[in-house]
Amino acid sequence: MNLRASDVVPISEARARLTELAQDVVDGASEKILTKNGASYVAIIDARKLDYYHALETEHANLVLLAEAEAGLRQILAGQRITPDNLDTLLAD
Repeated sequence: MNLRASDVVPISEARARLTELAQDVVDGASEKILTKNGASYVAIIDARKLDYYHALETEHANLVLLAEAEAGLRQILAGQRITPDNLDTLLAD
């Protein structure tokens, strides 16, 4: 993300310019970073981008689960498994 100086706004200034800042974001300008005490605090982003980020996050979680399932299947095929009694013991800890 390429930010310009105008995309970083103190939160105290953003209060007075919120509608303008939001319109800039919707019109295709980059996201706005609001600062508090000189440090990044929150961001204003287009709602469609937020939906996209959430979809990416879900997709990443699904890929991680798929990789774990694949690793488990490989272990089973390699004969690396535990007995039901050992599983009960591990789960009880």
